[in-house]
Amino acid sequence: MSEHDAVVVGGGLVGASTAYHLARNGTETLLIDREDEGRATDAGAGIVFPATSSRSASPTWFAFALEAADYYPELAAALDGDDHGYARTGLLSVAVDPDEVDDYLEEKRRTERRTAERGRPRADRTAEISAERARELYPPLADAERVTHYADGARVDGRAFTAALCETGRSLGVTTERGDVTGIRVENGSVRGVTTAAGDAYDADAVVIAGGAWSPRFGADLGVDVPVEPQRGQILHLDVGPLDAPRPSGEWPIVKAFRHQYQVPWPDGRVACGATRETGSGFAPSVTLEGLREVSTEALRVAPGLADARHVETRVGLRPASPDGLPILGPVPSVEGAFLATGHGPTGLTLGPYSGKLVADAVRGVEPETDLKPFRVDRFGE
Repeated sequence: MSEHDAVVVGGGLVGASTAYHLARNGTETLLIDREDEGRATDAGAGIVFPATSSRSASPTWFAFALEAADYYPELAAALDGDDHGYARTGLLSVAVDPDEVDDYLEEKRRTERRTAERGRPRADRTAEISAERARELYPPLADAERVTHYADGARVDGRAFTAALCETGRSLGVTTERGDVTGIRVENGSVRGVTTAAGDAYDADAVVIAGGAWSPRFGADLGVDVPVEPQRGQILHLDVGPLDAPRPSGEWPIVKAFRHQYQVPWPDGRVACGATRETGSGFAPSVTLEGLREVSTEALRVAPGLADARHVETRVGLRPASPDGLPILGPVPSVEGAFLATGHGPTGLTLGPYSGKLVADAVRGVEPETDLKPFRVDRFGE
């Protein structure tokens, strides 16, 4: 039997961040992950800009997301190496067709209110631009009706950032193992450790469940319902090849249209286009013909210049969706030493690293800088 101060179950972005922040503050930490196919971290496109998210209408979500986005540069700078996949490239919010202008204007009014209330998005980093200027910034774009450029829009490669967190965490003492945790050991109302399918047992006084869409399977051990279900998202990755463009693709801005369409450019001509939001999909990380049709049709409507792009792959992620769209973070009331970090839905790559930091603080008995009460699991019983 192996002893640790804390065990983190789940090695996606949230779990890796939790383990890193625990180790950074001297907590002996074990990170166990079974590397499920369909893990949301591995599929997400990685837009880090809360102002134009469909979730921004929620004041609670928006306030939290602002703090999460603000934390990214500081965290990226602290990680070993520079291959963490985070960069500020700007974002274009685009109304392609006339019937999208009303939604565009409502978003514009909402962001202006947020600027007045919170100072973000920054007014001096926001500007409405012409369709011609937008195509200079993002060459495949359609001749849009209206476009706003947000210079502070950022993107993150979830795979690369998670790998950087794990690598830096290991240098701080995190032990990482591949394994299938099958049970949480609880005695007299307190956590005592975990057991695995291989028969291994690990003692710990704290256990963090960061298992994404798979987190509810531990609810019975903890005496609590974890109301998270998988929402499938399919994201196309294209290779636009060499283009006669003034800037390389890695410097192009993100494009955020309506109808859940976005396009995230990366270096070497890669563009990620997404995404479906398939509630009720179950644990099936499948590429479907309907999913391909939906995303590719919207991608070409928004950016007809992608017509000759080569299809590289379609990534599928099972997002852990909560009933109210907010993450589930913090202690489990029924079991001392048990914590949850899940339920981030389609915005896990925005919120994940900061969520991990806050939960790590709670594990160490430090009052988190952000109040976790709105995110506690027992809110669903109120």
